[in-house]
Amino acid sequence: MKKIITIIVGSFFLISLTAAATVIDINKAILTAVDVSYSLEQLNGVNTVKVIKNPQVKAVDEPTFVRLPGNYFKDGTIEVKVLSRLLSDAPDFARGFIGIAFRINDDNSAFESIYIRPTNGRTDDLKRRQNATQYFSYPAFKFDRLRKESPGKYESPADIGLNEWVQLKITVKENTAKLFINNSTDPALEVNDLKHPSTHGAIGLWVDIGTEGYFSEIHINHQF
Repeated sequence: MKKIITIIVGSFFLISLTAAATVIDINKAILTAVDVSYSLEQLNGVNTVKVIKNPQVKAVDEPTFVRLPGNYFKDGTIEVKVLSRLLSDAPDFARGFIGIAFRINDDNSAFESIYIRPTNGRTDDLKRRQNATQYFSYPAFKFDRLRKESPGKYESPADIGLNEWVQLKITVKENTAKLFINNSTDPALEVNDLKHPSTHGAIGLWVDIGTEGYFSEIHINHQF
């Protein structure tokens, strides 16, 4: 049995619990900021959620997201359009980090995440270009540990850039997740050993240091 949950970022938010089911308006009181600030804004005529990481959080790959309502997601598909810019005070190592956290537990102390680094997508630095996408699992498996222990396994190249809309599709089933970019039928990144395969939880709009992130057109296909 499948339920389709669609969250539309527009003049208001909608969740359709089935194809023709109850519609729930979501306001700021329902969205939960976890070490980020957020606002509902238009960007060149597109209605978005703008998200910026709390600058007091210096560590990377942390719970820094806008948590969507519900604690329901285990397996299924998450689709979202994202656009990132660098803040004026972004550090040199900022890459426009933006993506999705999923299977977030109740106290935000454990979750999975897949994100992109748009500045790496078309850089002349060939080594950096291989690191345009990233999987990590909080708290034990951040990018630096995964890169050290399994070089290249949890990262990949992608044709992406700053200040442009990038369509992300993440499919999740048990211990496997795949990232598809800009409607490609071939995954840009595939992870076959998710660290929290048996858990369910919330979904978050995730950013990291130096990023001004925008999210739009969020669709969730929830599989039971």
